[in-house]
Amino acid sequence: MSFPLFIAKRYLFTKTGNNAINIITIIASFGVIVGSFALFIILSGFSGLKTFNYSFLDFSDPDIKISTTKGKSFLFDDKTKQILDDNSSIEIISKVIEERVFLEYNDKNEIAYIKGVDENYSQITQIDSSLTQGTWLESDFKNTAVIGRGISNKLSLGVLNYGEPLTINVPKPGTGFINPRNPFYKLETQIVGIYMGTEEFEGKFVFVDFKDASELLRFQENEITGLELKLKNPDEANLIAENLQEKLGSDFKIQTKEQLNEVLYKVINTENFVSYLIFTLIVIIALFNVIGAIIMMIIDKKQNLKTLLSLGASIKEIKKIFVLQGFLLTLFGMCIGLILAIILVFIQKEFELFMIVPDLAYPVEFRFSNLFIVILTITILGYIAARIASSRISEEFIEK
Repeated sequence: MSFPLFIAKRYLFTKTGNNAINIITIIASFGVIVGSFALFIILSGFSGLKTFNYSFLDFSDPDIKISTTKGKSFLFDDKTKQILDDNSSIEIISKVIEERVFLEYNDKNEIAYIKGVDENYSQITQIDSSLTQGTWLESDFKNTAVIGRGISNKLSLGVLNYGEPLTINVPKPGTGFINPRNPFYKLETQIVGIYMGTEEFEGKFVFVDFKDASELLRFQENEITGLELKLKNPDEANLIAENLQEKLGSDFKIQTKEQLNEVLYKVINTENFVSYLIFTLIVIIALFNVIGAIIMMIIDKKQNLKTLLSLGASIKEIKKIFVLQGFLLTLFGMCIGLILAIILVFIQKEFELFMIVPDLAYPVEFRFSNLFIVILTITILGYIAARIASSRISEEFIEK
């Protein structure tokens, strides 16, 4: 063990004759404990919220979505199909048809989107797991639909409501005079399920069978508005999207789940970063106590320092004693704070002590990356604080 480290440990763990210094040291330690505890808890909380919010995207968005850059629809020809089939990273392909529609039910109206999906769609997303009532679409039954909870509330429309059907209206295409008595193509549907998700998603889509949507919009065979893909490894989505863009060309737009929800990703990441900065500022304020404690210790040990200097210790070694003392004080406080925070995170995950609403616990998630961020942040700040405190040591100060 080096000489400065030995003295630093003695100074840290041995009570001084001055009670004020002992109290200041305890307060400094408590500040580091609280700071590290709070920083890890807030990072774990945001990690939980991020995972919770992203889980809703598994209901609504595929790993990759392909749409056309020219018009609204395109033909899913053999060339495009062959390119996708040749890509071994793609697990499942689903054809979809999306169009803005006008909904009518019992004198109530709403603007939404129809989404015609094939039998593969429930494997692309986890939409069938998000159903709060009813069942998902079955190809054996025609003119059935699944709606979002938002649409259900606005139209006062429930599952298997055998009274008035939900009427889906699409304006007839074309130019010139439009017959005001019959301006829409219509599809009357029976609601078989209601799904939940983000507020926007719940109020956006009416899911129907692919064939029903194609007939409603008078599409040709193999005419679609998009393709949705499930990947064997979603982490490779960006690389696969670039590869598909290169092969399919500029006529197609390839978007990953992150690109489809760019605003949400930016908001969550920005909130996480701002919260980290705010709680890092709290840690910095807490470390002023460490600086004060080290300075008080330097003043209290002035005679001891004079003895060490006379015995041949250099100013650099004496400074190192108090740098190590402040660093150790920060390190022990951080370890205690992190241990308490980790215990609380696992207790919350297991027993759900803190609730957002009566049936939803506050989501938290333990991540080693958060642990590393806290350790790195407090270690660096603690070292800087100890260096600042020891910087006033000089030969003139000791001999004075």
